[in-house]
Amino acid sequence: MLELTDAQIGTWVATFMLPLFRVTAVLMTMPIFGTKMLPARIRLYAALAITVVIVPGLPPLPEFEPLSLRGFLLCGEQVIIGAVFGFSLQMLFQAFVVAGQIIAVQMGMAFASMVDPANGVNVAVVSQFMTMLVSILFLLMNGHLVVFEVLTESFTTLPVGSGLLVNHFWELAGRLGWVLGAGLLLVLPMIAALLVINVAFGVMTRAAPQLNIFSIGFPLTLVLGMAIFWVGLADILSHYQALASEALQWLRELARAR
Repeated sequence: MLELTDAQIGTWVATFMLPLFRVTAVLMTMPIFGTKMLPARIRLYAALAITVVIVPGLPPLPEFEPLSLRGFLLCGEQVIIGAVFGFSLQMLFQAFVVAGQIIAVQMGMAFASMVDPANGVNVAVVSQFMTMLVSILFLLMNGHLVVFEVLTESFTTLPVGSGLLVNHFWELAGRLGWVLGAGLLLVLPMIAALLVINVAFGVMTRAAPQLNIFSIGFPLTLVLGMAIFWVGLADILSHYQALASEALQWLRELARAR
């Protein structure tokens, strides 16, 4: 008759449960997979499948009792590490959302908003378009595969129970400024072009005061803004490659998986 000790059972539980918490936290918070469009049950099934695949190649994990204080702390640590990875990827997508909000305000389309099905909040239509565009580019360029690779390597570079990620919390907060700066750089040429148009309308108003600038200025700014936005999309791929490379490289540095 096969007899199992508490230590053996604890080792087997830790081998599967601790990686499952980290993988699940990443899938629940990262872009695309962590949105409301993907049911939580599907994300849980995907986390179970990924965990089953990566567990045989992971380094030895510490023993722990699931109902002990140390067990709760280890589980909480894995959730925090996975959530930090997911939120760091969200910053890449939010940079394009900020860019869409800025250009929508400049061209007069800030009133045109819709409910974002991914997050459940109202955003400008331009921001929604940018979100869908960057999501497609992220999947086409296998960004999700890079994330899973870094996640697997993190169990070696950030072993369970090490607590090495605490030093990077301030770096994560500092990346909020990067989101605003990256979003502004994405639409800076468009903002400059729309500024020239607004200055031209101002000159026209001074030259011909009888001209009703409000009746022609708004629709003309909207049409020209859409044309400028369409032309500016020609360089969106190069901007995305630069920002995505920087974001994924920072994710590797965050996980110390170099």
